[in-house]
Amino acid sequence: MRESILRELDAVERDRGVRVLLSVESGSRAWGIASSDSDYDVRFVYLRPMRSYLCLEKSRDTIEWKLDAVYDVSGWDLTKLLKLLQGSNPTAFEWLSSPIVYRECPEFARVRELAKDCFSPKASAFHYLGLERGNGKAYLRNETVSAKEYLYMVRALLAARWCLEELTLAPMLLSDLLDAKLPGDLQQLVDDLLAAKLAGKEHCEVARMPQLEAWVEREDADLYALAQAATAPPALSWEPLDDLFYELLTSGESELA
Repeated sequence: MRESILRELDAVERDRGVRVLLSVESGSRAWGIASSDSDYDVRFVYLRPMRSYLCLEKSRDTIEWKLDAVYDVSGWDLTKLLKLLQGSNPTAFEWLSSPIVYRECPEFARVRELAKDCFSPKASAFHYLGLERGNGKAYLRNETVSAKEYLYMVRALLAARWCLEELTLAPMLLSDLLDAKLPGDLQQLVDDLLAAKLAGKEHCEVARMPQLEAWVEREDADLYALAQAATAPPALSWEPLDDLFYELLTSGESELA
């Protein structure tokens, strides 16, 4: 699959006239909870030729390349990534922390380094709480719940707690979050959920778990109060991001000419 994904990235570059700076896996495979039929959520950051950034007509900053039963491939222009990092967008940070990297140019290390100065634990905590609340509505309506929805809620809450307590970006792997932040009395429940997800299909259903749901409700309320009380760090100024964009744009111009 890796070779197939690399061929897709080559096709993106040829067809769209861009240079892929970074490509990673996102979603369940990056979190270590992929089912046998999980698709590949391939995300990439690209750079266009310098001339295209000087046009008066605004260009799209996203490429949706492929979406089918196997692949979900899309990417952001470098300008979009840097703007989202400046606003401490958690999705941008998750791309940068993915344990599965398909391609990365050497100069992208500068983006990773500067991203550290953009991180806001408060913003990330609210992001994860929003994900938890979005995924947490199904069990209020049904007698069964997909293992995936339960695990997504658990991961979101543990990631929010990590951000607020450790003041750093939460680990991508669910196993790391479970080891560090999950209460011991829930360990077996979540282990069973994870086993069902890994052994089954993407949307395998399990009976509702009142003990887990009660913890979700308590944890949500506690973390929301903690996030509200947290102090957000000042946003990084645009100057170092502008400098970094110009540096990467000029260093790659010969490859895009």
